[in-house]
Amino acid sequence: MSQFFDALREAPIVLDGGLGTRLDARGNDVSSVLWSAEVLRQRPEEVRAAHLDFFEAGARIATTSSYQVSYDGFARAGITTAEVDRLLDLSVELAIQARAEAGLTQQNAWVFASVGPYGASLGNGSEYTGDYGPNFGVDALRDWHRARLLRLAQSSADALICETIPSLDEARALAHEAADLGLPAILSFTVGDGALRSGESLANAARIAQGVENIIAVGVNCSEATHATAALRRFREETDLPLVVYPNSGEHWNATERSWSGVAGSLESYVDEWVSLGACLIGGCCRVDIEGIAKIASRLTDPAE
Repeated sequence: MSQFFDALREAPIVLDGGLGTRLDARGNDVSSVLWSAEVLRQRPEEVRAAHLDFFEAGARIATTSSYQVSYDGFARAGITTAEVDRLLDLSVELAIQARAEAGLTQQNAWVFASVGPYGASLGNGSEYTGDYGPNFGVDALRDWHRARLLRLAQSSADALICETIPSLDEARALAHEAADLGLPAILSFTVGDGALRSGESLANAARIAQGVENIIAVGVNCSEATHATAALRRFREETDLPLVVYPNSGEHWNATERSWSGVAGSLESYVDEWVSLGACLIGGCCRVDIEGIAKIASRLTDPAE
């Protein structure tokens, strides 16, 4: 990762966009409860191709298709532990293959293993509320995340990216578990208007990340751009860690109807402000496809445009 840290000090690095969005645009069905993980199972070549599309659009980090891959979530779909292990490994291998196919190497492009929140395994939208019930506090969340984190940490991924974290309890659980793994890790939160989705403090979220040695960045994803920008300002007041930001398009997900509504906005107009706040990793999340990533990459290459 030394080349990554060197690159990070020189200029912001472009993340990819929404992998499920890219797979959908390529004609894949991502409507099942397993989302893009179903494509990982059935059409892995499409996952590799989607990563390649983002690399060719200017991304220099591929986020793996492991976001929804979990042991108990897949068990409910009749998938064995051994198969989950295979899919977690495969998600990393496909991103590495796409990097090579794009003519890139570990010196100038990186693979981050995606770790979604507990709520992503439920398919009920609770990753946007953090409302997991009284039985899912820090200890239970640590237990739930541990095996998947360990498997991904043993892969060839360059770092772990713990995404769409809605609450302080889940942040604490992930931070505690990541601290024991040694692999660089990122904590990325989903936020609303001035707070985490759970309603809890952004400042406390930043402090959790600040207190763990191998956490290399903290930031925001799966949120509206305006809310993400406000969260970055708060994080900058609390931590000197590099910041990461990759919002949604601005459309809204209806978990009951399993559909998006609203109008997509442009992210590249926010890039200059994000950079001024210390964002070093910039990309997009849900509904941000290759065109949006190409515009972000262009903006970072030529801010005068």
